[in-house]
Amino acid sequence: MHSGWIGAAAALLALAAGPAGAETLHFSTMLKGSDETPPNASKGAGQVTASLDTVNKTLSYAATYSGLTGPATMAHFHGPAGPGASAPPVVAVPEKALANPMKGSATLTDAQIGELESGKWYFNIHTAAHPGGEIRGQMMKSR
Repeated sequence: MHSGWIGAAAALLALAAGPAGAETLHFSTMLKGSDETPPNASKGAGQVTASLDTVNKTLSYAATYSGLTGPATMAHFHGPAGPGASAPPVVAVPEKALANPMKGSATLTDAQIGELESGKWYFNIHTAAHPGGEIRGQMMKSR
């Protein structure tokens, strides 16, 4: 009789643990004008935090900002590029989600996950005064 309970408990524990290899990775960055390419003297600042579910390949993010020269006109994750280099957008924040705080999610490819994990993605926020980007930060693993 007890062996049935033990088996049921073991099955529940295995289900609760999730699939083998399941992992959530965390990333973050601080946003500032001096990290833009080219750098600028913006007084704007911000922060991005993101988590990546490696099983379903979903990146969930939140960005906060203040002190920009005007409303955010665009915001993106760009890659692959290191600090000081430019790259095309790979994940755009939808126009309806540009208000502070920005929140969203996207499904990534294996190649994009590799770039993000190796520190080759950056996030930036664009404004009318800085159409190429007002504040930027390189996404790095955290926690």
